[in-house]
Amino acid sequence: MAKQGVAGRREKGVRSDCWVSVDITDSGGIKLTMTSKVDSMYGESIRQLCLEELAAFKIKHARIEIQDFGAVPFVIMARIEAAVKRAGVDVGKGYLPEMADHCTYGTTRERFRRSRLYLPGNEPRFFLNAGIHKPDGVILDLEDAVALAEKDAAQVLVRNALRRVNFYGAERMVRINQIPRGLDDLEYIIPHNVHVVLIPKCESADQVKAVDEKIAKMLSDGTSDSNRPPLNPPLLRSGGIFLMPIIESGLGAIKSYEIATAADTVVALAIGLEDYTADIGVQRTLEGKESFWMRSQVVNAARAAGVQPIDTVFSDVTDMEGLRLSVLEAKALGFDGKGCIHPRQIAVVHDAFAPSEAEITKATKIVLAFEAAEARGLGVVSLGSKMIDPPVVKRALRTVKLAVDVGKLPENWREVSK
Repeated sequence: MAKQGVAGRREKGVRSDCWVSVDITDSGGIKLTMTSKVDSMYGESIRQLCLEELAAFKIKHARIEIQDFGAVPFVIMARIEAAVKRAGVDVGKGYLPEMADHCTYGTTRERFRRSRLYLPGNEPRFFLNAGIHKPDGVILDLEDAVALAEKDAAQVLVRNALRRVNFYGAERMVRINQIPRGLDDLEYIIPHNVHVVLIPKCESADQVKAVDEKIAKMLSDGTSDSNRPPLNPPLLRSGGIFLMPIIESGLGAIKSYEIATAADTVVALAIGLEDYTADIGVQRTLEGKESFWMRSQVVNAARAAGVQPIDTVFSDVTDMEGLRLSVLEAKALGFDGKGCIHPRQIAVVHDAFAPSEAEITKATKIVLAFEAAEARGLGVVSLGSKMIDPPVVKRALRTVKLAVDVGKLPENWREVSK
């Protein structure tokens, strides 16, 4: 009896995706039928890709149908693999696209995380051009943006995207599912140069430790792909596989400091206000009075732990002035970044998080005073009659760096200041 598996999409309006049906049979060889709007140009290469993938899975007899709507090869590969798995075939580590050179860069703990753009993990059409909008980070989302029935297909698609999509230097993030389910997601992302793993609805240090320990074990074991050299665990770890727990409940807020200090790989604490307000039984408002305590709690926990506090998303993608005011409020509360659900939000977020002229002037004075004191071998830094504490100097250095990065301060600002 044939065993069937289906994956992908074919409803009206689908772009950059495909639909695949696989029937595993006992005889008859491989029978492939395909429709594609690019058949005249790429039809033969798609057919060859399909046959190579089936051979890699040791499938000798099957009926396979592909309806293509402009999918790139890594998407077609992911859909075929998902369909084959749903037909009950053990595909091992899968049939992986080659790791592109533009997918091999690393990250750092200190980098700016003003904007992070959410991309639904089962919607390839959003992946391909996300990086050209220059977010600080892109989030391939395996959690809320993916229907329960499509979780398995999204894992494969996100894995392949990490190996092929050019995000133009954006930090490569994945939001896994809630723990413990999310631990399975790690198998699909850790070997493929993910930079930051977001842990949703985090409510305890144990959840962070579970993720951190599994990542550490995978790296120490040298977990690798079938067509990639073994990982160099120390290099990959030091290059930055960081964690960003998301606080989305009253319990999570209360335990936010424990969560932030649960592992030295935690680089930031983010918040999610839709789930938080539902958890405490109130409506979310633009004024945000209902979440003021929680946001302040998370900011203080993050600062005390030495990690970045990241604000929630602004859900109205048409209200740019509302977004700007929301970012300014977040900045005033102490947040370093904000989530984005549409590319048009990125520029507004970056502009609102940029330091003001007054902030830049004050910061440059502090930095110059600090450097002058260091040059003279002084252990105390003062500006006028005021003593400058190390945390103030650190904040000023960060403000100056951000001002330079956004073009509000020239790189040779020290010379200009003389």
